[in-house]
Amino acid sequence: MWEQHVDMAVKHFLSISEQSAEDLRKILNLALRLKRKGYPAGSPLRKKVVAMIFQKPSTRTRVSIQSAIARLGGESLYLGYSELQLGRGETVLDTGRVLARYVDAIVARVFKHDDLLELARNGRIPVINALSDRHHPLQALADVMTIWEKARNLRSVKVAYVGDGSNVAISLLQICAKLGVNISLAIPEGYRPDKAILREAGEWAEKNKSTLEIYDDPVKAVEEADFVYTDVFVSMGSEEEREKRLSVFLPKYQVNAGLLSKAKKNAYFMHCMPMHLGEEVTPEVAYSTASLIYEQAENRMHTFAALALHLLAK
Repeated sequence: MWEQHVDMAVKHFLSISEQSAEDLRKILNLALRLKRKGYPAGSPLRKKVVAMIFQKPSTRTRVSIQSAIARLGGESLYLGYSELQLGRGETVLDTGRVLARYVDAIVARVFKHDDLLELARNGRIPVINALSDRHHPLQALADVMTIWEKARNLRSVKVAYVGDGSNVAISLLQICAKLGVNISLAIPEGYRPDKAILREAGEWAEKNKSTLEIYDDPVKAVEEADFVYTDVFVSMGSEEEREKRLSVFLPKYQVNAGLLSKAKKNAYFMHCMPMHLGEEVTPEVAYSTASLIYEQAENRMHTFAALALHLLAK
């Protein structure tokens, strides 16, 4: 296992499953304070440098991270994959070990989660997952912060996720189970998270006295839901499956006004963005008064700032 080669005193943020519920709550509470009371004037990340390696395009992730670091007095270096020696065949391990001598943390958006594990073997500085094929933990932090702002009590709500069992779905499922949030999933067979992930999350939910339900029928999943969440049906890296995926997900798994009406009367809509309007969600839902998409996007900055302080500040 990769953990055997890493100094475990170094904290990483690679997936929700590796985080304690206590640490997740600390990060979320700090993010809420930053948003409500403003960022500290003392530049707590002064002289800290964060390297950002991106194999995939990004709007919210890149800008929210760089903005958060700047507001905390630190600096960020955006490193496009093709601009690095990685793009010419240098190993991920060598890149990680070298960067660890220059910077204080590495944020990476990669196609393969194993590359993040390889970066973490540098053993000297934190590595933060800005999205991989398996997990999107930064998004999950912002999602739960947004839910917490609206619900006040995480244990009193139900979140319904409808669509593809993607990295977004996995991280959302894991953080809800860890924090005792009731969650239901409507995902077709063949597109669900790995059984081991579902089993582990089920154990966390049982321990926290919350519910985790999996359906084929979206209507059953959204019944009594306070929040209805979806993601694109065709994620980055699966474009060649577009026609097949759309034939599976449409129209059954589209979040439209009809499906949203099956949730609680004042239920909210959530999406990590970017959206493919007319596919996983209709414009009338995406831009309705029930939509929280822009709150989620803003909270990406606050939750990353809190995470950076958690990992880097004294």
